[in-house]
Amino acid sequence: MNRVKSFACVSCRAQYGALPPTYSCPACGGILDVVYDYGSIDGGRFMQALANNPDRSIWRYEDLLPVAPGGPRPKLRVGGTPIYRAPRLAEEIGLSDVFMKDDGVNPTASLKDRASAVAVAMALEAGASTISCSSTGNAASSCAGCAASVGLPAVIFVPERAPAGKLAQLRIFNAVVIRVQGSYRDAFNLSREAIQRYGWYNRNAAINPYMVEGKKTVSFEICEELGSALPDWVAVSVGDGCTIAGVWKGFRELHDIGVIPRTPKILGVQAEGSNPISVSFRTGRPMQPGREDTIADSIAVGEPRNPVKAVNAVRDSGGTMIDVSDEEILSAMRLLGRTAGVFGEPAGVAGLAGLARAVREGIVDSSASACAIVTGNGLKDIQTGIRAAGEPVTIPPDITLLERELARVAPSVLA
Repeated sequence: MNRVKSFACVSCRAQYGALPPTYSCPACGGILDVVYDYGSIDGGRFMQALANNPDRSIWRYEDLLPVAPGGPRPKLRVGGTPIYRAPRLAEEIGLSDVFMKDDGVNPTASLKDRASAVAVAMALEAGASTISCSSTGNAASSCAGCAASVGLPAVIFVPERAPAGKLAQLRIFNAVVIRVQGSYRDAFNLSREAIQRYGWYNRNAAINPYMVEGKKTVSFEICEELGSALPDWVAVSVGDGCTIAGVWKGFRELHDIGVIPRTPKILGVQAEGSNPISVSFRTGRPMQPGREDTIADSIAVGEPRNPVKAVNAVRDSGGTMIDVSDEEILSAMRLLGRTAGVFGEPAGVAGLAGLARAVREGIVDSSASACAIVTGNGLKDIQTGIRAAGEPVTIPPDITLLERELARVAPSVLA
């Protein structure tokens, strides 16, 4: 395994060797974190190697990934997603500078491809015959897509509310899809039981410590692309807690090896109807299971499995957490589309919705710069997209009626 030095429990701090004893800490059951031999990585040489590497996928960061050098990889190109400066968006929400990192253009249209690419690589290294996970949608479709690219069977568990677009992806990728009558919690528990019984490779991000390693590459790209323009804040939506943990770990690692002189503050954003991690952050108490009541299905997680890493990430960065309503999420979908030309799904724009609220409430100063990570494409959930934007105008082929409707809905185009 490349430069993996050890595994550390985020709860009791127990240390283990370069191979994890199990998916979780044997001493307390806590989540494990991958620790690299950072002293062996020279930041200058690391960046020079990147400059000379034409590969734009996440594998360009192999020195800080747990995969074996030259080992098997999924066939999809994951990573290298665009980042846009959005001056009109910045003006509307009241910030000096705003960037959008559009991870919705990954192969299966979400940031989760970064974790699934690592999962499939590790499953192939382990000689697994099947890979499995539970998911509200995006992790499921990314797992199925990456697995399909190498012919690895996938068994996927989703809750009843999973959107049709994500279910279609799963079936197109030929995954065995188990739609569980109940919540995400029910789907997760059934997947865990089945994985243990049948010996499948466990891609569940809340259990498998390698998933954070894939997700942190989004921060590597932000640092590489923006350089000295690294923003003051990075906003990201929060469900299980794995994504925000990865975002922070990516920045922290590049700081530790001397690539960046400072790290941005992390703004973690949850939906008001599903916010157990942000409640734990604000109160300082252990997380308690909560509701799953939000249009943002990808972050509708009533019992997150990675709250400790998530809370630690926000605190260690000097950032904070905030909640947003479904109406704010719908507004952010419209705002992002009309000012930046990016179509994000509800969970994908929750970070932006939280950033806008944080500016209004004075949490983020108007002189600050920020980057919002769009974690998923809006085509994942067309019904909510239509709800956000409204139905199109429908008329007979009549120029008089056309002019009347344009005067009503878009008078500026007649000027």
